[in-house]
Amino acid sequence: MKARLALLLAFALPAPAHALDLAVQDADGRPLSLVMATVTPTHPLPVDRSDNGYAKPGAPQTADAWHTAFTDATGHVRMDLPPGEGRINVRLRRPGFVDLKLAEVPADATLNTVLRAETDRQALAAAKPANVWASGVHVGTPEQDKQFRMQCGFCHQQGAPFIRAEHTPAQWRTTISRMIGYGARLATTVQKLAPEALQAGYADLRAHPEKLAEPLAWQDALAQVRIDEWPMGDAMSQMHDMLVHDNGKVYLGDNLQDRLYEIDPLNGHFTVYKLPRDRDDTLGGMFAARLASFPKHESYLALHSLAMSAKDGHVFLTPSVQRRIVEFDPKTKQFTVHRLKDGLYPHTIRVDAKDRVWFTLALSNQVGMIDRATGEQHFIDLPTRSLGEAFTVRIVPLMFKLATLGLPLSALPIDERASGTPLPYGIDLTPDGVVWVARLHANDLVRIDPKTLAPTLIAFPAKGPRRLRSDADGNVWITAFAESAVLRYMPKLGVFTRFDMPTLPKGSDTPYALNVDRARGIVWVTGTASDTVNALNIATGQWSVFPMPHRTTFTRDVEIARDGSIFTANGAFPAWHIEGAQPTLIHITPPWAKVTP
Repeated sequence: MKARLALLLAFALPAPAHALDLAVQDADGRPLSLVMATVTPTHPLPVDRSDNGYAKPGAPQTADAWHTAFTDATGHVRMDLPPGEGRINVRLRRPGFVDLKLAEVPADATLNTVLRAETDRQALAAAKPANVWASGVHVGTPEQDKQFRMQCGFCHQQGAPFIRAEHTPAQWRTTISRMIGYGARLATTVQKLAPEALQAGYADLRAHPEKLAEPLAWQDALAQVRIDEWPMGDAMSQMHDMLVHDNGKVYLGDNLQDRLYEIDPLNGHFTVYKLPRDRDDTLGGMFAARLASFPKHESYLALHSLAMSAKDGHVFLTPSVQRRIVEFDPKTKQFTVHRLKDGLYPHTIRVDAKDRVWFTLALSNQVGMIDRATGEQHFIDLPTRSLGEAFTVRIVPLMFKLATLGLPLSALPIDERASGTPLPYGIDLTPDGVVWVARLHANDLVRIDPKTLAPTLIAFPAKGPRRLRSDADGNVWITAFAESAVLRYMPKLGVFTRFDMPTLPKGSDTPYALNVDRARGIVWVTGTASDTVNALNIATGQWSVFPMPHRTTFTRDVEIARDGSIFTANGAFPAWHIEGAQPTLIHITPPWAKVTP
């Protein structure tokens, strides 16, 4: 099975039918390196939208691939394109230059092109990523800024084009109230400060773009990088988490439309499966009022996280707005539903070496486990920070029921600790079988003994531990979402080490997730606010930064293929924030990617 995966995900495209040769110069005839060349088909394959705008469940489909590469020091790039790419569109992009778009280009063309330097200061400002804009706006003290970043940056980018456009304080208040209804826990004090501060801050930056900092310059190694994408879903989708399976397929979940995508990255073939729902399931699930204002969704279950059993290859899914775990058999294409006896909001999921399914229950402050051998369910209650928090955790279902009846959640007071929602979030297992959990609002890690199920709390020395993964040595790597950093925790020593994100300006990114390539000692981190994906070499401490082909790329998950390439997805909510309004599955092949034994 692993050998087949290695062959599949080495990602040597089928024997190329075409090769596009590009040479790019500036207006003075000097070769331009690090020009991003993105190729899309001029005549895309027809898309099946027969099921409420999406592909018919179970019916095989094919998605066009989009390809991106970068020019080398001589200004050249050659892009091998698979069969079927007759005529293509080419977009050339480099910071500081005007985009050049070429239509109806033969896929085997040889082109000599010129990029013109951008001189319009508003255009130069508009091209800067969201983190640059957001870092220039302050809602209060540094700690309140972190609180705002954590609570108002986990659905979409702050500072993205729509956000930095003119909005009145009244419009900001309405938006913030809606975000509280979606689940943000923005402190009441910050809610009062933010509307005027955001309106004034973005207005000042639009009027004075010279105040905007410069983002990180692109790195020379990009000339050896390839990025491939497949459009999945539409502007009303939220492509959340994914899984690289041993069968060579990638499984991608649409959180807002309750659809599971099974994608073959070798040829773009994909099939959509709709999650099974009960007859009495209501739209929005247990939190029916949460998405009442969203224009189109089929979120009865809200597919969130995915994990694979090494025993039989079954895929386990968390439907976050139901008390269930959903199991999918990739061979038979059948779903099995496991009803949970306890817990609220199943969130992130992993499967251990004993074939036990572990998952966080974010709103009931628990960790759940299903033992597949016996069918037993176990629920571990995690400590609360106060008696008041213990009470609030218990009445969360009532609060959402009252919201369904019309009580606005924004009317309830929220302190800057987000008391009442410790929020167990990411979960992973170290090679010794120990379970590790990050609690986003409680600012701690939880170590769970896999035998006794006893939890131990470990204080986290940064703000916003979101998702975590283990490396080969049993060290735990955690994203500090509000502090633009990742931290390594070494359990044997009880020591944290901080690694600041390479993003500029410093401290401006919101790393949502990470994953560890254990074979190569590489930590991959989402540059969720900066339109990047980043790779930290553990041995050298050096970062590699990969700019994404589309602005407003909001990444939530990273999956590592056997060859060292990685998959992520553009999962902004709402997806129409994305440049082009089209979510994609993204495959990045770095210079060091190769098949390992």
